[in-house]
Amino acid sequence: MDISDLLATMASERASDLYLSHGAPPAIVVAGVQRFIGDKVLTPIDTHAIAYSVMNDRQQKDFESTLEMNLGIAPAGIGRFRVNIYRQRNEVAIAIRYITTEIPSIDTLRLPPTLRDLVMLPRGLILVVGATGSGKSTTLASMLDYRNRNRAGHILTIEDPVEYLHEHHQSIIDQREVGIDTLSYANALRNAMREAPNVIMIGEIRDRETMQQAIAYAETGHLCLSTLHANNANQTLDRILNFFPDTARHQLLIDLSLNLKAVVSQRLLHAVDRTRVPAVELLLVTAYISDLIEKGEIATIREAMKQNSEVGMQTFDQALYALYAAGTIGYAEALEHADSRTDLALQIRLQGPAPHESARGVIDGSNAPLSLQLGK
Repeated sequence: MDISDLLATMASERASDLYLSHGAPPAIVVAGVQRFIGDKVLTPIDTHAIAYSVMNDRQQKDFESTLEMNLGIAPAGIGRFRVNIYRQRNEVAIAIRYITTEIPSIDTLRLPPTLRDLVMLPRGLILVVGATGSGKSTTLASMLDYRNRNRAGHILTIEDPVEYLHEHHQSIIDQREVGIDTLSYANALRNAMREAPNVIMIGEIRDRETMQQAIAYAETGHLCLSTLHANNANQTLDRILNFFPDTARHQLLIDLSLNLKAVVSQRLLHAVDRTRVPAVELLLVTAYISDLIEKGEIATIREAMKQNSEVGMQTFDQALYALYAAGTIGYAEALEHADSRTDLALQIRLQGPAPHESARGVIDGSNAPLSLQLGK
């Protein structure tokens, strides 16, 4: 089986993901819906051959040693792809993400306009968080592209792998890929300051050392952006704290209160028009939020966000209600992604159903009674 044909199918159908696992045909994901392509069931020989066809000798040796491999490929005339090769049931499996070369704008992605202001800040730490596949990398790329087009400077990215290819506009933007342009995240992070960037983007914060470097960049007058696997702002702060021993907690809270500027949390939802739309929780570190972080009062932050919507903050449930009220998402989709289904269902009941659903009786009829939405 030729990998080029599969990648061409991904590109032509605008599939976000391709899964290759023995015992099943190749599967693609289009607009969040997975389906098989063709009837040929992959064998272990197929997946092994495809995996080794995209790795060079060094990558093959690394894969055989670690049983994991992440890399980027860009076959001519097709596009750019992020490839993860791994083992399951003692055989090789592959997950491939299609990376569009066109960087969508903040407006095109239907992201909060506040992100434009955040990425133009002179210094600080901005974290974009969410589950795998929630669009974190795309959001970061759109923010960097906005800065690149609107302010001169030097933007440095450290990625594993590079996902979007940026062109130089008003800024010089240098992209370093781990394994190709640098031996490791650690090496690239240690040398980043010598490259005199104004903005540093770290592809993902996975450990304490990377978190320390991100804070250090912000402390020394740089704008640092990165991603983290977390579901919301509260969980993000808890996860950062868990990177460090308890003895470092006090100083860490002070450092975060002084340097963290925002946590952008997002989830990708199915819109009523069959596209995908992000629901975005936005924590802006105002003086009040900074004080809460310094005191370690993490549990109170969500309520503070809810009460400070006038400055641009919003919780997930507020974002979901706004999308629902605008007719962008349906009732069931809103509740499925809510932090508190009870509160969101009650708000919808009190405010009244969105026009696109009221006629169908979705709220007041038997399809989704409030009593069925309790318990979260």
